[in-house]
Amino acid sequence: MNPDVLLAIPLLPLAAAIVAGLGGRLIGRAGAHTVTCLAVGVSCALSVLVLKQLWWDGVPAYDAPVYTWLVSDSMHMQVGFLIDRLTALMITVVTFVSLCVHVYTIGYMADDPGYQRFFSYISLFTFSMLMLVMSNNFMQLFFGWEAVGLVSYLLIGFWYTRPSAIFANLKAFIVNRVGDFGFVLGIAGIAYYTYSLDYRDAFAAAPQLAHALLPLTRTTGVNALALICICLFVGAMGKSAQVPLHVWLPDSMEGPTPISALIHAATMVTAGIFMVARMSPLFEYSDTALSVVMVVGALTAFFMGLLGVVNNDIKRVIAYSTLSQLGYMTVALGVSAYGAAIFHLMTHAFFKALLFLAAGSVIIAMHHEQDMRRMGGLARYMPITTVTCWIGALALIGTPFFSGFYSKDAIIEAVGESHRWGAGFAYLCVLGGVFVTALYTFRLLFLTFHGPERFREAAAHGADESHGGGHDDDHGHDDHGGDPRESPWVVTVPLIALAIPSVLIGAFTVAPVLFGSYFGRSIFVLPANDVTARVGEDFGGAVSFALHGLISPPFWFAAAGVATAWLFFLKRPELADAAARRFRFAYRILSEKYYFDWFNENILAALTRGVGLGLWKGGDQGLIDGAMVNGTAEGIGWFGGVLRRVQSGYLYSYAFWMVIGLVVLLGWYLTHP
Repeated sequence: MNPDVLLAIPLLPLAAAIVAGLGGRLIGRAGAHTVTCLAVGVSCALSVLVLKQLWWDGVPAYDAPVYTWLVSDSMHMQVGFLIDRLTALMITVVTFVSLCVHVYTIGYMADDPGYQRFFSYISLFTFSMLMLVMSNNFMQLFFGWEAVGLVSYLLIGFWYTRPSAIFANLKAFIVNRVGDFGFVLGIAGIAYYTYSLDYRDAFAAAPQLAHALLPLTRTTGVNALALICICLFVGAMGKSAQVPLHVWLPDSMEGPTPISALIHAATMVTAGIFMVARMSPLFEYSDTALSVVMVVGALTAFFMGLLGVVNNDIKRVIAYSTLSQLGYMTVALGVSAYGAAIFHLMTHAFFKALLFLAAGSVIIAMHHEQDMRRMGGLARYMPITTVTCWIGALALIGTPFFSGFYSKDAIIEAVGESHRWGAGFAYLCVLGGVFVTALYTFRLLFLTFHGPERFREAAAHGADESHGGGHDDDHGHDDHGGDPRESPWVVTVPLIALAIPSVLIGAFTVAPVLFGSYFGRSIFVLPANDVTARVGEDFGGAVSFALHGLISPPFWFAAAGVATAWLFFLKRPELADAAARRFRFAYRILSEKYYFDWFNENILAALTRGVGLGLWKGGDQGLIDGAMVNGTAEGIGWFGGVLRRVQSGYLYSYAFWMVIGLVVLLGWYLTHP
């Protein structure tokens, strides 16, 4: 495998980001999108070439350093690549989805004044994710980990004149710092026990670490590997938005729709899933850590999906869908079905990017209106967007023969085969989540594309309020009014390109990737934990698997969700209002997002500010500045003043102090014979 080709894959998007960012005024808008799209396109082609070499040609995996950055006490900190089949799959997905998003951005951001800056950011985002997934050591992994966090901060707050966007990017940055603190502790634990940051050394030491104890007191200790894995997973909870570190992800919708698609489908939120799968040789030796992973994922899969049922913002509904689907992937990791998690990550990347970009197409047509209650009947005006969105929705709910079915049903069956602690609870959550997914997905479809054309009433009401005048929105687009119309080709072509794998990629790859030997030694699973193999014992091919899915519980749960959405949101929408009034307590809890934001903003933030204020007033100003710095200076000044009184230069003063000293000495001598 040619190292120059491997270097070109991440460096081409980096070079394009630099050119578009620093030379944007010189090359103009056309130059910015041309250089970034071309760079990511070549990177995608090279990624496909690497995938072909590893899969079809049987080329062995590549694991070698590129250069040594630092040597400290025999610990080498290097930039290096581990290119195996897991990496090849990830870089292909990342670059393909990123290429679609780049092309889509040409149409979506056409009138935005920050056009060149946006292309620079998304190209830099692609570079950061590629460096993360291609790394062969924890130092480079951490570099990519922090880089995607930094660029997401820039992109979520891209429209920096909006207070809501600034609040959202700060929220994402701070929540991820909480997760990254645990991630750093996990890496530090690896370095402490192995004296190395290389994956190879850490994986080789895993069996011994499984029996090592980290002392807490003189008589008690905790399993070192379990603690390390849980700390690493805390980092994944932040990046992949697992409860309770999920709160930043819905607010990331403040960024432009293309970056919403890129974050949610192929880059930042998938980093945690990839990391745990890559660390399978460590996690496999800790049932405690895997149970924690599974239970957290189950909670996220079910309870975050419920929030999509009550939300009316088209992008936020898809965002809560992402939270739920990430929960499914995390549950799969927790039952040792790492291959199923990565397989679902791959299929999900295509249909979730499709749904986000379709939502963006709707938003363009609706003059940047995002409330689904002000839409309806758009199928008549936007046939391509409607069909592709239906394809994404059918894949999302796990319809047999669509890509999402093969990965999602495999996860549910794998959880059912697991006997790990918490597996029964996780199975109920992922099975119930199928109904919830179908309910909010088809609620979105029915409210947006079908039913009465509510946008006419909304437009008339808005015209009355503004006395018939138009206005410019925050994106730099003019609100022209009139009937919606289909988006231009730079928007619809990426939709079609993503719709094709949303239908076909699962059926074509389920046999080798999920139930075959595709991953090889990229993923390590102990024989006793191999639930995927047990599920695969009855696998008779993609068609047979899909036909069997038609009589399985997940299909009927999904069908029930679709029927409920049709009844409540299309046939008799008054039933939804009646249900909201009858179950207003539950509806309020869901509307307030389980009060996570309220707790974080009113309790946790107030407590944090109180602690900070106390440390500032009492510690910094009182102890450090007051007692140690200013107090020391004042004390020395006071003592100097006393000495000045004694050292007056007068003979009678010295004689007086000599007599006082003599009296003190005699008194001491007489009282202490």
